[in-house]
Amino acid sequence: MTVNLTLAEALQRYRSQVSILKKGYLQESYRIDQLCRCSLAQKQLREISSPDIATYRDERLLQVNARTGKAISTATVRLEMSLLSSLFDIARIEWGATESNPVSNVRKPKSPPGRDRRLLPREERKILRHCHQYPNPELYSIVVLALETAMRQGEILKLTWEHINFKSRVAHLPETKNGTKRDVPLSQKARDALVRLGPKTKGRVFSYTSNGLKSSWRYMLIKLGIEDLHFHDLRHEACSKLFELGTLDVMEVAAISGHKSLSMLKRYTHLRAARLVKKLEGNKHRGQQLIINHLVPYPARVIPSDSGVVIKLLDFEDVVGRGACHETALQSAQDALLRQLMLSIRDKLPIPQPDQYLEEVDEIDVIMLDPLVTTDLMLRAAA
Repeated sequence: MTVNLTLAEALQRYRSQVSILKKGYLQESYRIDQLCRCSLAQKQLREISSPDIATYRDERLLQVNARTGKAISTATVRLEMSLLSSLFDIARIEWGATESNPVSNVRKPKSPPGRDRRLLPREERKILRHCHQYPNPELYSIVVLALETAMRQGEILKLTWEHINFKSRVAHLPETKNGTKRDVPLSQKARDALVRLGPKTKGRVFSYTSNGLKSSWRYMLIKLGIEDLHFHDLRHEACSKLFELGTLDVMEVAAISGHKSLSMLKRYTHLRAARLVKKLEGNKHRGQQLIINHLVPYPARVIPSDSGVVIKLLDFEDVVGRGACHETALQSAQDALLRQLMLSIRDKLPIPQPDQYLEEVDEIDVIMLDPLVTTDLMLRAAA
């Protein structure tokens, strides 16, 4: 039996019969609404041709997102074209509403490069400090879990107390984006982030909704002056840190992160270069190598004062050098930095990475302070 449907009618039928069964129903529903507003919406499916789809693609790429003020991304257009392709296949095979799939012959926009936004050490400290002081204590725990476990936002928000085993330090995810269950190991920091909320025998761990977390995240970034950082970037950061440990292979990282396709993890393979550096250094004693790895230049701000010169290390709260002249202040700052690094190594305290992305600091007042370079070399470099 021949069925005549306009694109808009077919999209509504697809929403109620196909999309409703998908985990990403809400996101796909937004795409359907967009397609129902396009110029092809009132056209019969049978009348839509490949050139029509190509025209839609080109016009869509020229449009601007009303919310962000930026051009519609190629990823968005690719997803809309994939939806249309699936719709035409269903309409052809199951509904008898068309004889072909015009989308299959049309080029999709080139895939955008994967985001490689890394969370800067200074940004991480600012975010964790903000979350720790935030009225809702859940926000801090959510951010820590994202950074420590590489779980997706939806997986974190769906966590239930009955699926968390504090003895074995494992969180069980019975349902994930990939449709498979997964057990996620909890680091000590991740465990502590859950314990601080007051564990219960059952029920949801977090009361946040997806939109509620999105609002809190957006408010925080504006307040802290952090740009172009998505919550999902925390998952990328967590995966990067797992590779940087140097003790896990790709399969083990995939088991933790839940990446179903190993090709998705290819972007992290460059991080293994750090392991090669250690091999190039030769067979140094492990403790010796650990110390050498941390003896690197850190950014410091030079602050003239009435009593002399003050040099403040920007990656540490209270590491400061003082002196009557530039030379003595540099020596004092070097000694203070070296002492801080050695104490942190001895007491197994976290040591921040040098952060050269400095906000609210005039670059002319900033030097890179090396804890080992002689003072005269430091003076020549700062000149």
